[in-house]
Amino acid sequence: MSKAVIAATGLFTPEQSISNEELVAAYNAYAERFNAEHAAEIAEGDVAELTPSSVEFIEKASGIKSRFVLDKAGVLDPARMAPNIPERTNDELSILAEMAVKAAQQAIAAWGKPVSEIGAVLCAASNMQRPYPAMAIEVQQALGIDGFAFDMNVACSSATFGIKTAADFIASDSVKAVLMVNPEICSAHLNFKDRDSHFIFGDVATAVIIESEDQAGPGGWDILGTRLKTTFSNNIRNNFGFLNNAAPEGIGQPDKMFVQQGRKVFKDVVPMVSEMIVDHAGELGLDPTALKRLWLHQANINMNQFIGRKVLGREPTLDENVIILDDYANTSSAGSIIAFHLHHDGFGPGDVGLICSFGAGYSAGTVFVRKRG
Repeated sequence: MSKAVIAATGLFTPEQSISNEELVAAYNAYAERFNAEHAAEIAEGDVAELTPSSVEFIEKASGIKSRFVLDKAGVLDPARMAPNIPERTNDELSILAEMAVKAAQQAIAAWGKPVSEIGAVLCAASNMQRPYPAMAIEVQQALGIDGFAFDMNVACSSATFGIKTAADFIASDSVKAVLMVNPEICSAHLNFKDRDSHFIFGDVATAVIIESEDQAGPGGWDILGTRLKTTFSNNIRNNFGFLNNAAPEGIGQPDKMFVQQGRKVFKDVVPMVSEMIVDHAGELGLDPTALKRLWLHQANINMNQFIGRKVLGREPTLDENVIILDDYANTSSAGSIIAFHLHHDGFGPGDVGLICSFGAGYSAGTVFVRKRG
């Protein structure tokens, strides 16, 4: 049975960024217009008045200060409150695949090997722009990779589920190397008209190359163990899908975008993930308090800080519990990979860290890695 190694990573970051100040100004302009247009219904109690948002509210609730997006103008337009992303023809590379290819090209360049050595491509993400053909096959075609490809969606946990799937392919000797990409256009499914969630998400794409230990060069990261967990919950949900077109109300409903009950999510997910990490570490013979670094899913700074304290048994330093959501916001499946990609310095051979993601489902994945010599 072949062991798997994380050999390289890549990151595509959109050029445009929105600060909390800009986002609040746009939302408050929308809320003011809404309240004025519905003044009579609000007075009668038939419609709820929209409460203004604020920078202080956003940063206290999430730790987010800005987010990268594909289109800034549409999001900040109070009359639109959604990105402008023109539809492409079937003969053009789709926008999701284009982002994935850019991240993959960076990972391939860092890897330094020909794509002919890659036997599979996985597109693991929350926000698939179509049911078929698979984005993974489109990425495979664009990069000139042989073998097979498919999409997989486990919401924010998709990347760790993708890493485990890739490691399992390698363990079974099905392939010698796998490209796993996580393109996320979260701004397209975010309800920017909802005060409680309008600040949460950003757009990005990441890529990871996982290969067999017997062909891996120096450097990289041994995958010591992977574990996945799911348990059903409606507390994070998105009802957008092809059946919406058959429903009498059509697709213009709020539940066809991102919806969550944040307090319930925090209460349920934090202990579940903390216990999963500690238990998995014990199974692998690792001391969780001795982990050099945590690369956690980047959803909410309060969740990450709580999990960090539970796992390490003390208050983690910023170097031990990486936070990138202040600049990137929640980028769904890509968050933990961004953290790993940008902050894997300072590791010597034998040092151990954890890549962990969690989200809707509920779902969670842990990947313990050790720096190679």
